[in-house]
Amino acid sequence: MLWTLRLLFLLVLASMLWVTSWASLQQSIFSIPREVFTHPWFIATLCDAYFGFLTFYVWLAWKEPTAGARVLWFIAVMALGNLAMAIYVLVELSRIRAASQFAEVVSRRTPGNIALPGALVAVSIVIYCAA
Repeated sequence: MLWTLRLLFLLVLASMLWVTSWASLQQSIFSIPREVFTHPWFIATLCDAYFGFLTFYVWLAWKEPTAGARVLWFIAVMALGNLAMAIYVLVELSRIRAASQFAEVVSRRTPGNIALPGALVAVSIVIYCAA
């Protein structure tokens, strides 16, 4: 189970890196036509994605004990979406060694390191400025 989850989130991370890189090379996110932004299904899909990000963040915020890490992870998840979420889960999965400890990934609170979310926020700022 542990290796399956690691593989799943590596696949999510790799897929999101590929598709966002490909899309960025095709067209800037800031040049998306107005018709797309105002289309009801675009709006519904965007709301669905961000409510999913928010749901994941609520669990992440419970696990992170420091306010600084919570704020930085919030920005990272909202700016990078599934990229940040996959990285967070992969880091959590790397902290356990046996599948029998999987409950720790879901229920254990983490020490609250701000370096990783801080780096992700910095990367997201660079990406958005470059777009």
